[in-house]
Amino acid sequence: MTEVDLYNLSPTARLLCVGFFIAVVPLLLTLYKNRGRNVNSKMRALVVLTLFLTFDLVMFGSFTRLTDSGLGCPDWPGCYGHASPIGADDHIDAAVAAMPTGPVTHNKAWIEMIHRYLAMSVGFLILVLAVVSTWQKFKGHVAEKDAWQVRPFWAWLTLVWVCMQGAFGALTVTMKLFPAIVTLHLLGGMGLLVLLSAQVAWVPSVQREVMSARLRAMVWLAAVLLIIQIALGAWVSTNYAVLACTGFPDCNGQWWPAWNGAAFQIWRHLGVDAAGQNLPFEALQSVHMVHRVMALVVFTYGAFMLWSFQRNGVLKDLSRWLGALLALQFLTGLSNVVLDWPLLAAVAHTGGAGALMMVLTWMLSRTRAPGR
Repeated sequence: MTEVDLYNLSPTARLLCVGFFIAVVPLLLTLYKNRGRNVNSKMRALVVLTLFLTFDLVMFGSFTRLTDSGLGCPDWPGCYGHASPIGADDHIDAAVAAMPTGPVTHNKAWIEMIHRYLAMSVGFLILVLAVVSTWQKFKGHVAEKDAWQVRPFWAWLTLVWVCMQGAFGALTVTMKLFPAIVTLHLLGGMGLLVLLSAQVAWVPSVQREVMSARLRAMVWLAAVLLIIQIALGAWVSTNYAVLACTGFPDCNGQWWPAWNGAAFQIWRHLGVDAAGQNLPFEALQSVHMVHRVMALVVFTYGAFMLWSFQRNGVLKDLSRWLGALLALQFLTGLSNVVLDWPLLAAVAHTGGAGALMMVLTWMLSRTRAPGR
């Protein structure tokens, strides 16, 4: 396979145009659908659209990783210096000829580039939110202090966050699927969902449901536990340890296989430990089992929290969503093991994790402690 520069910025302008045209279609449709409504209503619809497309982006990012397409185009931001795999046909053909089942194929190149196009379209919409919200504030178009509005601070924070996501996306390619970078990239996607969900869910304080400080603390703890579990799940996926255990609830006939912590060395390349030695299979089993144990902790705590909410009569609708998503996570996680990692279930497992973070964000955004 011929060498390729890891960074080639020559197709950047064309890529930005592609991202712009992908974003402008749903943007114009949203504005048309909300014609005649006030500016805040249009902005809210735009935030909802951006959240929806961001969720789709996270799901497609999972699909990209699970189809082993992360290096479908081995340079960044384009594909062998081109804005699409069409211009890179000769390079891709050469890569396939050298390694027919390798990381570069025509299908994988298209999957990788579509993911990049979607990312740029989301970035454009977030830029629109930041600029328009700042313009509104500067012009004084928002007269009601407690009216829903896109807050410039949060819009610009989201823009900075998505730019950081783009940087991690570039590093994912140029560092050849370095596990720590890929994991941070997934966590960054979850953070983007949280930021946008908080902006959609925000309401004035007087409209928030009153909930005891103890119950709100339970939601915060649930969010912390879920973030840890998502990070562990990403670590399982990025180290290709999903099928290290093929039984349930045992692991390859053992309730707890031999422990090997080599896979928990954070700063190392894919498939090797920090010393450059190949990871033993026991290390992948250990990663898998830690994720299972943490899943048990999360589900047990989630069930207790839902029981506490029901007992106190709070957050009834959101509690039902949370319960349904926890059940979905159990079923998709189980199917990954017993059905040998079906693609649909694996992608849904990532989507379910993102949806859980969104529901917890909604719970915190729509409630307040007594007296606040």
